[in-house]
Amino acid sequence: MLQVEVAWARVLGTSLSLGDWVPSLDPVEVEAAGNPVLPLVSALRARVSDPVHTGLTSQDVLDSALMLLARGVVERVSADLGRVADALAGLAEEHRSSVMAGRTLTQYAVPITFGLKAARWLVGVLDALEELEVVSRNLPVQCGGAAGTLSRAASVVDPVAAASAFAGHLGLVWPGMPWHTYRAPVTRVGDALVRVCDALGVMAADLLTLGRPEIGEVSEGAVAGRGGSSTMPHKRNPVLSVLVNSAALQTPQLGAQLHLCAARAVDERPDGAWHAEWPALRSLLELAVVAASQAAELVEGLEVHADVMARRAAGVAGELLAERGGGTDPASYLGAAESFVDEVLKRWRDDR
Repeated sequence: MLQVEVAWARVLGTSLSLGDWVPSLDPVEVEAAGNPVLPLVSALRARVSDPVHTGLTSQDVLDSALMLLARGVVERVSADLGRVADALAGLAEEHRSSVMAGRTLTQYAVPITFGLKAARWLVGVLDALEELEVVSRNLPVQCGGAAGTLSRAASVVDPVAAASAFAGHLGLVWPGMPWHTYRAPVTRVGDALVRVCDALGVMAADLLTLGRPEIGEVSEGAVAGRGGSSTMPHKRNPVLSVLVNSAALQTPQLGAQLHLCAARAVDERPDGAWHAEWPALRSLLELAVVAASQAAELVEGLEVHADVMARRAAGVAGELLAERGGGTDPASYLGAAESFVDEVLKRWRDDR
């Protein structure tokens, strides 16, 4: 919010020098105002003599600040998803011929390869990265004044030019008009991050299944102090997969909350729907940025037990090859699996 106020002061012709000052806002004052902007502006005005906030409204400041936070999260998530993609591409290439049992509706189906499974996960990650790139290019500044007309700003500056300059100072986009009650910028961020967690969640859920001791086809990399149990000394819990899976189970409802708020953003400034966005968006940002970091560590350290996969596939060959009428060699019935891996790896290389 301070960044936003400083940027607007520059638009007004004032150069604020705040150093590393960060005000301590009184929660009672925040509650009395209904949002944290009024106490912030009061603290700013007590510290500097230059005009600040003239022509803005609290929603301009907070919405723009949330877009700045979203930009930081999108950048970090994208970087970690890039690590996930690189690691998955490596697994897809290394295990393109590692035969394993395919499973549908929890039961044995036909043979696949672990490389194909990794390639499927990779597609979800690449799709999520593309969506994040679009979102990052279109994060908008909020600039409308009391009721979306910039009436107060018009008394001191050219309002449209000021809004455009404001966006430029913050590295955001001026969308042409305020979006106080048009919440697509928020829901677009939310939808993209939910999709990130969807892609990571299905990978984590698969790994949790394949890592069960009775299956034992993968395991998380061992890290000292991680995965222990308070009562059972033998355990090495798959903590990263559990946490990524947990994030994926939480984020869809947070995204839905943002859409619910968007549908209730009435009048020229909303009466509660805007306020209900903040905790949902903040939680979604936090979950996504942490899950992406955990997922990167997870796949970079993943241990793939291709020998266990091969033995299981050979042991249940009768079931895996039932579709074609029988046989004993699962590797002879892989169809276009390697071609599909090649296609995904080509896309990964082209996107780098």
